[in-house]
Amino acid sequence: MNTGVLKQRIDKWLFFTRVVKSRSLAAKLAAGGRVRINRDKIDQASYGVKIGDVVAITLDRRILIYKVKELGERRGSFPEAQLLFEDQTPPPETSAQQTMAMAEKRDAGSGRPTKRDRRATERLKQGGSGFDEIG
Repeated sequence: MNTGVLKQRIDKWLFFTRVVKSRSLAAKLAAGGRVRINRDKIDQASYGVKIGDVVAITLDRRILIYKVKELGERRGSFPEAQLLFEDQTPPPETSAQQTMAMAEKRDAGSGRPTKRDRRATERLKQGGSGFDEIG
């Protein structure tokens, strides 16, 4: 796919790899400082990317890390776009791992009060003794 060009604009490369839907979105992504090439933050859509560079892209809910394998000529199909990069993004945590991490951080008794607790609180506010009247 390489046409003898040594570098390609980052906005074109992002568009050809199907990271974004349009080249103008790719330019905004680069100009917004959400793209790093070899750990250096870039702020221009015209920055040149070459084969072997590592591109880190910060999207809304994830971070993509791609190694440039080829420079594109056009925006093709997804299998064609996958030939342009090597995905080095670490796998996301599974929901079971996330659930366990959240369960470990939660303090005992810090959850939402039960209906029984709410009624006992109402009794205390009204002047009763609370739990001794529960039956």
